[in-house]
Amino acid sequence: MQSPNRSFDLKNRSGSAKEKTHVSTVFALLIILTFTVYILKLFSMQIIEGKQYRKQSHTISQRIRIIPAQRGEIFDRNATLPMVINNDSFAVDLTLGEIPPGMQDGVCARLAAYLGIKKSEIDAKTAGHKKNSYTAIEIKSNVPFSVISNIAENSFDLPGVSWRSKPIRNYVETGSISHIVGYVGDITKEELKELYNKGYTNTSIIGKTGIEKQYDDLLQGKSGIESHTVDVKGRLVSEKPVITAPISGRDLILTVDTNIQTLAEKALGERVGAVVVLKPANGEILAMVSYPYFDPNIFNTNNAAAYTKLANDAYKPLINRAVNAEYPPASTFKTIMTAALLAEGTVPPEKKIECRGLMDYGDRSFRCHIGVPGHGHMDLKNALAQSCNIYFWTAGRDYLGVERISAYAKEFGLGKSLQIDLPAAKTGFIPNAQWKERRYHEKWLGGDTMSMSIGQGFTVATPLHIANVMAMFVNEGVIYKPHLLKEVRDPVSSEIIKTVRPEILHKSTINTAVWTTMKEYLRYMVTNGSAQGVLMKNKAVDIAGKTGTAEVSGFDKSWHSWFVGYGPYGAPPEDAVVVCVLVEAINPWEWWAPYASTIIFQGIFANQTYDEALDTLRFRYLVKPSGRQE
Repeated sequence: MQSPNRSFDLKNRSGSAKEKTHVSTVFALLIILTFTVYILKLFSMQIIEGKQYRKQSHTISQRIRIIPAQRGEIFDRNATLPMVINNDSFAVDLTLGEIPPGMQDGVCARLAAYLGIKKSEIDAKTAGHKKNSYTAIEIKSNVPFSVISNIAENSFDLPGVSWRSKPIRNYVETGSISHIVGYVGDITKEELKELYNKGYTNTSIIGKTGIEKQYDDLLQGKSGIESHTVDVKGRLVSEKPVITAPISGRDLILTVDTNIQTLAEKALGERVGAVVVLKPANGEILAMVSYPYFDPNIFNTNNAAAYTKLANDAYKPLINRAVNAEYPPASTFKTIMTAALLAEGTVPPEKKIECRGLMDYGDRSFRCHIGVPGHGHMDLKNALAQSCNIYFWTAGRDYLGVERISAYAKEFGLGKSLQIDLPAAKTGFIPNAQWKERRYHEKWLGGDTMSMSIGQGFTVATPLHIANVMAMFVNEGVIYKPHLLKEVRDPVSSEIIKTVRPEILHKSTINTAVWTTMKEYLRYMVTNGSAQGVLMKNKAVDIAGKTGTAEVSGFDKSWHSWFVGYGPYGAPPEDAVVVCVLVEAINPWEWWAPYASTIIFQGIFANQTYDEALDTLRFRYLVKPSGRQE
């Protein structure tokens, strides 16, 4: 028989189980209900209301306008007045999507009339763009305010036309500085593909040559953004734009001294050639002249005809001859030959070699520049001073050889990049026997060595290379990287952000005694050599250096005229200045390089202008020499 208590306990347990089952059922129903509501909401948003959301996302978007940053200004080493500034100007854009259907031709025709251009030019710029595109197309830059005023007054007839501020470059200093500074222009499609990830746009202005190109990333700054919310038809949804202000580009301080630049420019005159003035102790370029030059301001007008004229000019004014043209170094190369002979010791410097003015070798006759009867018996010191070809032909062929000559030339930096901060600088070229066999399938001959020994034949160098050779003598075996950038400054506070430090490009292992002897020889060349009548007229500073006269194919009575030297002789390298002048054979022959160099040294060390130096040296009424001289 079952106990009553036992019966009550079973009933109690049964009731408790039912309650738990009920609670679980309610909780499960709540979870199912919640998930059902969530799924229905998702379905509603994605399927039922999705079309509306997608439509809204398409009909409301952002229209972004680029606010160009002010490009950094460029100063000379004194940082007083800028050589390159920005002038306020405007650009006119056309947005095809804002032009009502059927009105594009009329709008373009009216706009062309206001801008003073042909309608076909606008058609060419809009070709390839969709008529419903809201991307602004730049039609013309450098538009004056008066034209903008006319467009604004007639804006009702010019739907889709807008304008914006677009400063243009104003090259205050023109003339020979143009090859250093360079110029800017509109970015091309090819350039944009390369630079797009760096923040450039299809309306960017970028450096094309010179410092403008080399340091474009510093000068460029960072563009700002003006963002408007618009609907699908381009109508403003919100009147208040979101603006991110532009950041101006950095100001650049160059190593160039505009006074010395002007002095060198005038000393060269209207002669095709180049001048380099540098500080050997740190590689700073004080002046760099190339003639002919050009006015970079012509590129502000997008004047294709002007550019074509420059590009097709037979004298190639767009080429910076100081770094982008290569010439036979001629007798300036004899300085390297002399150093090599002293370093190698293969021929005693006091040993005399006879010059009779003519030397037969193989089936050729080699003539010294002085002609018969020649210089007579010459030792190394006097051979360099008188630039005796027969001495160096003999020494190069019999005592050095092509491989050692080539090695010493490279020791002085010839045939190598000087890493100057200008785009596309040439390296020059130093040949050897293996090169000739590969290039021409011919053996290197003794005659090739003789030509190389006097800086002719296959050997070529830029004026900057020859200036650096002289710098190596001044520094007794050290060459610094030549450079044009001195400082980078903040455009607002003028705070110096970066200072360029001297950087050793090469350090020679040639014995110290060689450098001491070479400097004595270079001074002797000025006091007792072939150019003493010109160079010794300078009383402001003691000069040491070497002349050169390069034979050029196609010119029988004209030659490339060289002079490279430094001053003051005997002063520490920190106080010295190197001057290198090259005057091309295409000019009427007048042996001008020594004269120009003397004027430049006089102007620098006597603190004189070109005209003052000319009068001091009594060169104003100079009767220029005729006929070849070494």
